Amino acid sequence: MGMSSDVTKAMILAAGEGTRLRPLTLETPKVLLPVGGRPLIEHTIAWLRSHGISQVVINLYHLGEKIKDFLGDGSRFGMEIIYSPEEILLGTAGGVRRMKQIFDDTFVVVYGDNLTDFDLSEMVKFHQDKNAIATIGVFKIPNPWEVGIVKMAEDGRILSFIEKPEPNLRLGNWANCGIYVLEKEILSYIPSQGFPDFAYDVFPKLIELNLSLFGYILKPEDYLIDIGTTDKYQRANEDVKAGKVRIRYG
Repeated sequence: MGMSSDVTKAMILAAGEGTRLRPLTLETPKVLLPVGGRPLIEHTIAWLRSHGISQVVINLYHLGEKIKDFLGDGSRFGMEIIYSPEEILLGTAGGVRRMKQIFDDTFVVVYGDNLTDFDLSEMVKFHQDKNAIATIGVFKIPNPWEVGIVKMAEDGRILSFIEKPEPNLRLGNWANCGIYVLEKEILSYIPSQGFPDFAYDVFPKLIELNLSLFGYILKPEDYLIDIGTTDKYQRANEDVKAGKVRIRYG
């Protein structure tokens, strides 16, 4: 594992309703579903903390009070936690923009349904070395039409970003893994109206403006899964049991 970086702030996007995980999410928010016997978000917080993150913002919507009750102020996890309850869903980028007063330097955004063990510090270093405004974690997948697909130059600069392309377009299989390292300047490119989404509204705009958007390729041995469906949730639990993912407790 790499040295922890000098980036100390992150946002976990935890407002989703988890509709594809029903009935599991009718009473339990997606991020509190147990993976390896502990709520998914506990793994995420431990992973972030191991890479130097000490302050986390979490947006809330579906059963948000349950997330708040479980995590509290974050002190028992060695973390300061700030909550951002949303009365209506603001979109992935809109939720971040709402908390812009917190993000006064480089920060990390993690989609709440991710379970991963990759070296975030190394991704931050890559981002800083490239002098990027935004860096997207990317990995190879067999079913690119289900996610956002990126096309990259040899140096990692992202040339195009297409969210959930038509299967017949054959745009390659480098996928957005839902973990970003961002500069505070990106906040000015997030629309202030509507429900802006990073994949649909922000990243394509950065490319259009020829700003430095890069892809950080996860290594083959890195583990990442989003538990967005019941099949993937089951697989994540099996993978933890089989030791396929390096999880940290506390």
